[in-house]
Amino acid sequence: MNQLKVKEYLINKGFGERFIEFDESTATVEAAAIAIGCESDQIAKSITLYAPEKGYAILVVASGSRKIDNKLFKNTFGDKAKMLKYEDVEDLVGHRVGGVCPFEVKKSTKVYLDESLKRQKILYPAGGSSNTVVRLEFEEFLNLCDFIDWVSVTK
Repeated sequence: MNQLKVKEYLINKGFGERFIEFDESTATVEAAAIAIGCESDQIAKSITLYAPEKGYAILVVASGSRKIDNKLFKNTFGDKAKMLKYEDVEDLVGHRVGGVCPFEVKKSTKVYLDESLKRQKILYPAGGSSNTVVRLEFEEFLNLCDFIDWVSVTK
């Protein structure tokens, strides 16, 4: 199970106690915010996209209330934003829908962080399953993510 890979990764980095498992679903921004008791913008939402011209998955992590702006995405990546199909997410990214996070993704997946995250002191990315999250301070989140660059692709 993917949450075990994420939990092991966090333990190895000294953040195992930050892994939180819930009885209820945290698969959506709204459900996670309610379960945690935080604002939706503190949820580090993983948006999985496909770059057809480039042939790989792009994972953009943004504040929970944000959505991809197609014009900004195209200006940044040179391609139209195309969401991954539900059935392709686990195969291309390494996590199932509802548990996608920027930790322990497939090597071919390109991870980018949206500027919207910079407004948060505490972030809650998913933990690899639909009922797990990780509580991290902003700097800790940055140090644990293997990301390529900051982007501004949301509205």
